[in-house]
Amino acid sequence: MILRALAALSVILGAGLTAEPALAADPVFTDTACPAEWPTGVREVRCCTLTVDEARDGSSERRIDVAVVIVKASTPYRDASGHRLPPVVNFHGGPGGASTPGVGRMLQAAQQNPDALAVDQDMIFFDQRGGGRGKPSMDCPGVELTDAGPPSDEDRDGLIACLRDYQAQGIDLNWYNAAAIADDVRDLVQVLGLEKIDLRGGSYGPRIEAAVITHQPQMVRAVVMDSPWPPEGNWAVGTPEQVSTAVRIILAKCAAQAECSARYPDMQARFETEARRWLSGPVTGKDGRTFNVDDLSAFLMDTTYSRVGVRRLPADLDRIIAGDLTPVAESAGNRTYYFEGQHMAHLCKEELPFESRARLAAGAAGDPVAEVLVPSLSRLFDVCDAIGERPADPIENAPVVTDIPTLFVAAEIDPGCPPALTEAAARGYANSQVVIVTNATHGVINASPCTRRMARDFLRDPSAPVDRSCLPAADTPLDFTLGLPAA
Repeated sequence: MILRALAALSVILGAGLTAEPALAADPVFTDTACPAEWPTGVREVRCCTLTVDEARDGSSERRIDVAVVIVKASTPYRDASGHRLPPVVNFHGGPGGASTPGVGRMLQAAQQNPDALAVDQDMIFFDQRGGGRGKPSMDCPGVELTDAGPPSDEDRDGLIACLRDYQAQGIDLNWYNAAAIADDVRDLVQVLGLEKIDLRGGSYGPRIEAAVITHQPQMVRAVVMDSPWPPEGNWAVGTPEQVSTAVRIILAKCAAQAECSARYPDMQARFETEARRWLSGPVTGKDGRTFNVDDLSAFLMDTTYSRVGVRRLPADLDRIIAGDLTPVAESAGNRTYYFEGQHMAHLCKEELPFESRARLAAGAAGDPVAEVLVPSLSRLFDVCDAIGERPADPIENAPVVTDIPTLFVAAEIDPGCPPALTEAAARGYANSQVVIVTNATHGVINASPCTRRMARDFLRDPSAPVDRSCLPAADTPLDFTLGLPAA
């Protein structure tokens, strides 16, 4: 009886032990060769790989690689206490972008302009898990995807097939999200023996910064957010209205200038009429090429993001209305700028579970420019429904509350990360400064020496007010590119 009882107890204990998650493995940091084509002698550069657990709860033994590049400061800055500033960890946008492949271009730029890269502080670039030069790198070749969603049913189906293929390879898409990346950053700080870091990111990068602030605040000294997307933002819901608002702002600036207004009169009303035509079915241009509302959707999103596109918008819309669809065709030629698998893993985990198709359509209803965006954005829900990721914890969709010093820099014209979203998010940051740049578009800081200096000065002393004297005044006219009138 005693032996039977001991045997039974052994089975019970053994079952309990096997039910417990495995212990997480230690992160491994490995030096690798930098690309041979990168210029040498500009900065001291270290290329590396961070190997971590895919599953952050220890439930899987699968390991993944994160690509890292460290660029040493040329002239390390010391604060009033004589201490060197911590490294700046850079967060790329997307989701589904990459950071390390661009370091070569930055080194080339620094050959001509030494102030362009890593002067005061070491810079750490890394490709967020699931993309860039890491492993896995979840690209979906042949599938098109923009911030307005898949531009066709074929692209939607291609995304579903691609994501299912990654799942079949054993990749757990549930672990490619902001909270897991925050843990990767913690491991990176640990293996490098750092006490503190500064954060800097643009677009979706601040979404990841917010996760680091939420989950690993102890290691953060100061934060810079450029054209930020906060956790509480809605990826699909509200985006059609944001694009419409960006178009309206641009065309109002044209209407306020005599030359632009004379060349492109009543453009807002004329384009709304044109948008209704595209909503009713495919449109064929003078050259015989045919496009549909999804093509116009992608054009509007990409154009209102772009500094060049914004200045061309009245002229481009005038051409489209006249039957010259070249601007739409040019936009359709480049719609594969994401690692699409990584992009959708994030959206299906931490964005779309908190939204709905009904709210998407209802918000755009009655505004023909906004309605143009609804079909392609709706396809995102189809993709997420098909791959079945677990929704993120609600904290991942909540506003951040922190006293970590943070500089927000946003563009006046931004269809994806509008200034109102920045101003609302900043209310939770007790020690924040908010700068909205007149006439600027998405990606503000590197667009001018003024904003680059502002970010640099902030990181030197996050307690000091940033100098805004170099910014354009609120009534500065937008410099439009006035093309020839459409034939």
